[in-house]
Amino acid sequence: MTALFKTLQVILALSILILTHELGHFTFAKLFHIRVDKFFLFFDFGGRKLFSTKAKWFVKLFPKAKDWETEYGIGWCPLGGYCKINGMIDESLDLETMKQEPKEWEFRTKPAWQRLLVMFGGVLFNFITAIIIFSSILAVQGRSYIRNKGNKVYVNQTAYEMGFRNGDEILLLDGRAPLAFNDLQADIARKGVRKATVLRGTDTLDIYIDQSMIGEVVNGGTMFELAIPFVIDQFQEGSPNAGSGLQKGDRILAFEGRSFQFVQDCREILAEHKGETIEATFLRGADTLACNVKVDTLGQIGVALQLPGVEYINYSALSAIPAGIKYTWEMIVGYVDDLRLVATPSTQAYKSVGSFIAIGQVFPSVWDWNQFLNIMAMLSIMLGVMNLLPIPGLDGGHILFTLYEMVTRRKPSDRFMVVAQMVGMFLLFALMFLAFGNDIARLIK
Repeated sequence: MTALFKTLQVILALSILILTHELGHFTFAKLFHIRVDKFFLFFDFGGRKLFSTKAKWFVKLFPKAKDWETEYGIGWCPLGGYCKINGMIDESLDLETMKQEPKEWEFRTKPAWQRLLVMFGGVLFNFITAIIIFSSILAVQGRSYIRNKGNKVYVNQTAYEMGFRNGDEILLLDGRAPLAFNDLQADIARKGVRKATVLRGTDTLDIYIDQSMIGEVVNGGTMFELAIPFVIDQFQEGSPNAGSGLQKGDRILAFEGRSFQFVQDCREILAEHKGETIEATFLRGADTLACNVKVDTLGQIGVALQLPGVEYINYSALSAIPAGIKYTWEMIVGYVDDLRLVATPSTQAYKSVGSFIAIGQVFPSVWDWNQFLNIMAMLSIMLGVMNLLPIPGLDGGHILFTLYEMVTRRKPSDRFMVVAQMVGMFLLFALMFLAFGNDIARLIK
C-alpha cells in the first residue's frame, strides 16, 4: 500500500511539472503566433492515446473542438510529455512538414530570438514554479535550519578516514564559514573542498581533504551526524521516568558507570539493558547527581532531547518573494554542481543517478502537503536544469543551436538537426537505462 501511495504522489507531481514545462513552450509559441499541433501529457507512441480532444466522442460532446488548432491529450507512455510546435524538428521527427514550403505560422520562419524564447519557456516556467512554491512556504511557515556554528559532528567511517573526529566543530571549508550543518557534506562534494578547519577541544586544526575520496563522500552515506549531548528537554507522554528525579536541562553523563559524551555513544549501553532499571549519572548546574531510570523494551528512557543551534527565520508575504528567489537560485547552483560530479567518473557520482523509483522513495508514506510541495519544487528545479543540458532532444540542445545561429548567422541544416535529434534521443535513452539500472541494483542490495 505504501508503494502505491508513493507511486501516486510521483505521478501527480511529475504530471503537474510536465504540464507546467510544456505550458512554457506553448505560451511563448502562442505569443509569437506559432501554430502548436499537439499538447500532450505523456507520449502517444504509435498514435495510441488515453485521451484526445480529436476523439470522436469528445468532438460529439464539444463540436467546436473539431476546429481547434491544437490537439490536447494524454498519451499511454508516462515518460514525459511534449508540445509539438509546427515547423520544428523535435522528437516526433516529422519530416513531411519540413519538406513543404515554409509558412508564416511555423517555428522555422520566426526570428532566432523568438525561437530561443520558445525553447527556453519550459525551463523558465519550471523555475518560476519553484519560486512560487518556495515563496509560499516561506511566507506561511518561515525557514528553520540547524546552524553549523557552535555544533559538533559525529562521524562515519569515511569522515574518520578523512581525518575528522567525533566532537569536532567545523569552522571553515576552504576559508568559508558554513551556515547550515546539514550542508557540510554536500559542500565538501560539490565545491571540491581541499581544506577544512576544525575546532577539536581547545585546538584549531587543518584537515586536508583527499580528493580521491570524493566518490566516498558522494556514495558513502551520511558523513556527519549532529553530535547531540544527552540534555533532557521534556518527558514523553507515558514516560516511565517522569518521576525518577530527572528534570528538564539535566545532562546525563553515564549509565551504569559507563560515561559517554553524546547520545550516539549511549545507544549500545541502553540496548544492553532493555526492560531493566539502571543508574544514570547526570549534571544539574554545577552538581553531579545520580538516580535510577527505567529502560523500555526499545532501549529508550522516554525523554525528548534539546537540539542545539536551531535557527528560525520568519518572512512576511512580501519579503518571502526575494527569499524564495534566492533559495531557488541556491538550489539551481547546487544541482548544477551535482551534475558536474555525475559527469566526473572519478567521483562515481553516476551511481547515485536514479529514475522514477528513486524519486518515489523520497516522497513520504503518508500525505503531507508541506513535504509534497517541497519535493515538487525541487523536482521542478531538477527538470529545468536537466532540460538545459546541451543535448539534442532536450531544450538545451535547441537553445545551443539557436545561439550558434544568432552568433554565426548560419542556420544548421534540417539534415543536421535530424541527425542531432536522433543522437540526442540515443543519449537520453542511455541515461534512462543508467538510472533504472542503478535503482534496480539498489533494490537488489
